[in-house]
Amino acid sequence: MHVEFALQRDRLNMGRRYVEVFRCKREDYYHAVAAEVNYEGNYDTDYHGSPSATPRPKRFSTSKDQMEFTEILKLRGLPFSVKKSDIVEFFRDFKVDEDKIHIACRPDGKSTGDAFVEFASVDEAKRAMIKDKMTIGSRYVELFASSRDEARRAESRSRQ
Repeated sequence: MHVEFALQRDRLNMGRRYVEVFRCKREDYYHAVAAEVNYEGNYDTDYHGSPSATPRPKRFSTSKDQMEFTEILKLRGLPFSVKKSDIVEFFRDFKVDEDKIHIACRPDGKSTGDAFVEFASVDEAKRAMIKDKMTIGSRYVELFASSRDEARRAESRSRQ
């Protein structure tokens, strides 16, 4: 009964977002959930019980003013159609090269709405935080301190 009710919502809007609802196999559902959990960083398939492996920080564990900065910022909430040139324009008051931008994609090639930007220095990345919650297109973009490891993992997932 719940499935039929949900299917009646196909191609309607949820708030301002268009939503498609369709049937899928239980296996597809579990793969999607596992991919989302892995993407959120709550479950790491690379961890094999090695004592030298360090746990990933949860993005909700610290406030932005307590983050440990590197020269890399994570952008979240980007339009799915964003291009590197849009991000360069967003940070036009800072020196950002397109080759220092990575737009994260799901395994099917679609954008996740996240990107990683490497600045010239830690201080430059800290100053760029002034752009937190400003907009690209109609989307407001959140900025977070990130690391080379997090950016590298996102890039490797994008290539799978």
